[in-house]
Amino acid sequence: MNDTVSAPHTPVSPKHKGKKLLCFGYGYTAHLLAEALKPYDWDIIGTTTDPDKKKQLRTQGINSLVFDSDHALTDPYTTLADVTHILVSVPPSARGDVVCDLHGEDIAQMKNLEWIGYLSSTGVYGNRDGQWVDETAMPAPTSRRGTLRYMAEQEWRNLFDEYHLPIHFFRMSGIYGPGRSALDSIRAGNSRRIDKPGHAFNRIHVDDIVQTLIASMNKPNPGTIYNLADDHPAPSHEVIAYACTLLGLDVPPLIPFEQVDMAPMVRSFYADNKRVKNTRIKEELGVTLLYPDYQSGLSACFEVEQELSEIIHNNLDNDDTSE
Repeated sequence: MNDTVSAPHTPVSPKHKGKKLLCFGYGYTAHLLAEALKPYDWDIIGTTTDPDKKKQLRTQGINSLVFDSDHALTDPYTTLADVTHILVSVPPSARGDVVCDLHGEDIAQMKNLEWIGYLSSTGVYGNRDGQWVDETAMPAPTSRRGTLRYMAEQEWRNLFDEYHLPIHFFRMSGIYGPGRSALDSIRAGNSRRIDKPGHAFNRIHVDDIVQTLIASMNKPNPGTIYNLADDHPAPSHEVIAYACTLLGLDVPPLIPFEQVDMAPMVRSFYADNKRVKNTRIKEELGVTLLYPDYQSGLSACFEVEQELSEIIHNNLDNDDTSE
């Protein structure tokens, strides 16, 4: 994992100890969820598409498996036997949701299953011309990625309807956190301040994702959709400006949207314009956001990275002294 990724800071703890979580797709969010659960004696299984990463995960105490559209679980009966919780963060393909397609029926037969979390995207709402949207809104994706996400949601919804699986849908805004924020894109020289008047979108800090997932595990409500978003949607150029200020760098000038040559994926991001409501996670799950806006979230990322830098610097100094 990225060296700047540390254990999440979350005020929510799991109600139960000794459960078993299977993460289909052991990436950024799954890793931090696992780190939050480990102190409570949870066993963690994580899948990866990379055999080398499988070995790396095993050194971290993660029972890892290779899994993708061409590699189903070799022994799903044994693997799933005592799993109590499942997190699905594998992105869908044009063929659909790979977990649902390969193991939906296997999961439906699990006896000990208490909770499934499917990580989706607010991209399923499509473009709303800057208006606010909540979980009651009918999805109307305008991008290929949003369409695939909604199709995957529907596959899981069909399993829920047929087998009453304990599935929960989490539609996430732009994820960021230590090692994965505007600070990193600026350092890499990949950020531009693009000005498209009226355009805004929400973000969600990974620690707030983790606390929401745990809150849902503590209070399951199968079939429910939750928006994971901060309180203050804002244009991306404001975020970049604030990140530059934290880093002590000059803020680059604004570039009019019409003058920017950009990749189709980036252009699709600017095609959608909406503000996402997060009332349900607060009222139903009791979540209080740690980082309700990008300023507090980026400042926290910067502090974590500064602390890590100091630790590395001190360790290097100690190594020099011992020679």
